[in-house]
Amino acid sequence: MAGQRQGPSGNRAAITACVSLATLMQALDTTIANVALPHIQGSVSATQDQIAWVLTSYIAAAAIMTPPTGYLANRFGLKRLFLIAVAGFTVASMLCGLANSIVEIVLFRILQGMFGAPLVPLSQSVLLGIYPKERQGFAMALFGLGVMAGPILGPVLGGWLTENYTWRYVFYINLPVGVFAFLGMTVFLSESRRNANDKLDWLGFGALSVAIGALQILLDRGEQKDWFGSGEIWIEAIIAASAFYVFLVHTFTTKEPFVRPALFRDRNFTAGTVFIAVIGLTYYSSLALQPPYLQQLMNYPVVTAGLVLGPRGIGTMAAMLLVARLTGRLDTRLLLGVGLGLTAWAFYAMTGWTPDVSQGEIVVVGVVQGAGLGFLFVPLSSVTLATLPPEQRTQGAGLYNLSRNIGSSVGISTVNALLTSNTQVNHAEIVAHVNAVNRAFDNPTIEQFWSPVTAAGRAALDAMITQQAQIIAYIDDYKLLMIATLAVLPLLIVFKQLPSGSPANQTPMAE
Repeated sequence: MAGQRQGPSGNRAAITACVSLATLMQALDTTIANVALPHIQGSVSATQDQIAWVLTSYIAAAAIMTPPTGYLANRFGLKRLFLIAVAGFTVASMLCGLANSIVEIVLFRILQGMFGAPLVPLSQSVLLGIYPKERQGFAMALFGLGVMAGPILGPVLGGWLTENYTWRYVFYINLPVGVFAFLGMTVFLSESRRNANDKLDWLGFGALSVAIGALQILLDRGEQKDWFGSGEIWIEAIIAASAFYVFLVHTFTTKEPFVRPALFRDRNFTAGTVFIAVIGLTYYSSLALQPPYLQQLMNYPVVTAGLVLGPRGIGTMAAMLLVARLTGRLDTRLLLGVGLGLTAWAFYAMTGWTPDVSQGEIVVVGVVQGAGLGFLFVPLSSVTLATLPPEQRTQGAGLYNLSRNIGSSVGISTVNALLTSNTQVNHAEIVAHVNAVNRAFDNPTIEQFWSPVTAAGRAALDAMITQQAQIIAYIDDYKLLMIATLAVLPLLIVFKQLPSGSPANQTPMAE
């Protein structure tokens, strides 16, 4: 899909500004809500595993609606789809800010994810369409700045808005941005050609959507419902498995399937799709874990938590600038290996964290983790898509992003479920060693605050044990993320080295 080439440079500058705003708005929402999660949780009286739905519902909805973006743009026109996406995303953001229950905010986040999904691929398409070939690299650099400004500004802006106003302004902030982008594109963006005969494999798309949705609900509600001890979880598992079976059978038996199996004959694409799923799982899971850790266990004010988490995005941007110079000069597999190594080291450092960890260490580890993502982001999209035939790259990019989104939503649900269950297990194990005859209670200071023979002492003792159990549960989650990161190292052997002068460097960034 491509927009029509805009002639006047003034229009080009205006369109670039509006598209960048739309990209920034969508990129901000991947991180701005994270730092406000503890406040949202308290406001809507949600449990630890329920509040994860605020993140996973958005990601899962975006995952489902990203692949058909090309069809929708061809069928209804790029400008019309862009305007609908911006307007829908802005309205859904306002509804999220007005929500008064966990059910409402999750439903509105689903809407936000559905309308937000097309914004990034459409932004790429518009920018590539309005700039001549010799300036498309510059256009993608502008696009990259919008994408990378989100992770930097998100935690800081989210913390400031939550502290000085309320968490609702984390969503209300999209209103002026969305209105400005909508009006600008209405005036300056030309409509592209529409193809009324373009068709979508609705059965394949529907079956895959149902499978993803049922799996996400299963993961989000599993801990709360005692997993397969619950009839609801069995129903969701059966629906997910049945829908996925229908999707697979239909894919291999129809002439024009929603997902073309031929794509997976390319080993770079197959390996890259698995690779990005694990990266999505580990990176976005850690984004969901750290704000509650800082605010609930370390008692950081929300603004401080945002300022401490913000430098991670600076690490990503710096690494991407470096990688842009190294791509083509060094083996792509080496760059990916460096990225995995930096990410794994960051998770290893987090396994040693306690609430006494210094702000300096949190910032340094965050910058290293961000740099790891920067070393993975561009080389991985390049090596994954560059060996596909040109006519298959659009669908390949859609599946690549779908894989990242599924990995992200599954990862967030998994680490939150493990955090809840491991906290309970660790609490029971610690309690087994705490009793009234434990000699530690001979210490007058300990007995004063945590006496097991008074109601107040037992309550304080239980709160302290729960905190220790949570700390260990966080450590267990970070160990899992480190192992998952290292587990994809063997995939580096699978990738074929791209020949010099390949189109990898010109492959648009997938986000």
